[in-house]
Amino acid sequence: MKIISKQEHQTASQTGVLELANDLDPRTLDLNGVTRIDLQFPAFTDGRAYSQAFLLRRRLGFAGELRATGDVLIDQLVQMQRTGFDVAVLADGVDASAAQRQLDRYAGFYQGSAVETQPHFAKA
Repeated sequence: MKIISKQEHQTASQTGVLELANDLDPRTLDLNGVTRIDLQFPAFTDGRAYSQAFLLRRRLGFAGELRATGDVLIDQLVQMQRTGFDVAVLADGVDASAAQRQLDRYAGFYQGSAVETQPHFAKA
């Protein structure tokens, strides 16, 4: 997962980029020509964007970039990565090096994820 700051994040005014509110059902969208989807976390405690990411990856087969925006904190990064996010835009004041250490802390998982669907034991 790539970690970027708010200053590095460019808004969805580009062609092929969608910015979705976290109460929108992704199954209602036409994803033709979409290369990046920005999913919003308006508050640390609001996890609806996890469900959107999982739907986009597993059920809709979206292969483009999924970007987490909004109140993105270090504690959320591992779960974001497991539900299909590629990029996390950190909230103001969050240390990017600490965020990377959080991701590096977990080298593998026993269960499958939105991206790696096979569980660990099935790969052996």
